[in-house]
Amino acid sequence: MLTNITELRIASTCVCCGGDRLSRSPAILMPFIAARIFDWYPVEIDEGWGLNTIQKGTAYSVCNSLLCEDCGLLFLDMRFTDAELGKLYADYRGKEYSELREQFEPGYIGRNNLLNEGVPFLNEVEAFIRPHLQFPIALLDWGGDTGTNTPFKNENTLFHIYDISNKPVMAGATSVDAKIAASTHYQLIVCSQVLEHTPFPAKVIESMKQAMSADTLLYIDVPYEEHMRNSAPENLLSKKKHWHEHINFYSPKSLRTLVEGCGLEVVDDNILSVVGREKEYALLQIICKLN
Repeated sequence: MLTNITELRIASTCVCCGGDRLSRSPAILMPFIAARIFDWYPVEIDEGWGLNTIQKGTAYSVCNSLLCEDCGLLFLDMRFTDAELGKLYADYRGKEYSELREQFEPGYIGRNNLLNEGVPFLNEVEAFIRPHLQFPIALLDWGGDTGTNTPFKNENTLFHIYDISNKPVMAGATSVDAKIAASTHYQLIVCSQVLEHTPFPAKVIESMKQAMSADTLLYIDVPYEEHMRNSAPENLLSKKKHWHEHINFYSPKSLRTLVEGCGLEVVDDNILSVVGREKEYALLQIICKLN
């Protein structure tokens, strides 16, 4: 396991490789995230505040963007606690979550309704993983929400979901805790679009390794963010001025470095380009096994 990652509230090392060659640039925490986790709201500073040396205007929650000069990870300096993640993702995209987010981001509920219909690229994900498996399989989706977007949910002998949102899972799936997952034999563990949300992704991978056997494959994908794909290298840091739910922006190198640093062997990797309902986007995909 990566042993040089310091788990601090404000990161002092890269959360992928543990490197300490970090560049930084000022940014803000998006108002929805600040409100959902901390009950922090934007405030208007005016003459009534009686502040002599503070400029008037809207005050937001400040933070820093960090760029690792070694592996290329771009990430938020603030690392959330388990309790804070619990507040953010409780009943994820449910009624209370969506109504609060709509206050700050008008139109979100409409976008959320599309998300709840399922991702449009599940067939492509299955096509990437399928050649490495023999079916049927025992399947664990780590961070799988309700299971709507789980690959191979109809080609398994066992379908478990581990997720902190505590939402009801779909028919055919069973919600399990980490202890049950660690005592079950799976052929495939899926971790799809999770590690961009997690403060210490190596810690999540180490937890998933407890549920892996010699013949278990771990499939991971994360967004290959448009900012990472299309920004000039010299602008990656300076133009990342806000942070939302995705607190880690991966490069292909940083994802591979993370996986290998956790003692896993890469079996296959890929960049999947997807034309979605609203825009074109991409995923970094990687399949690995115990080393």
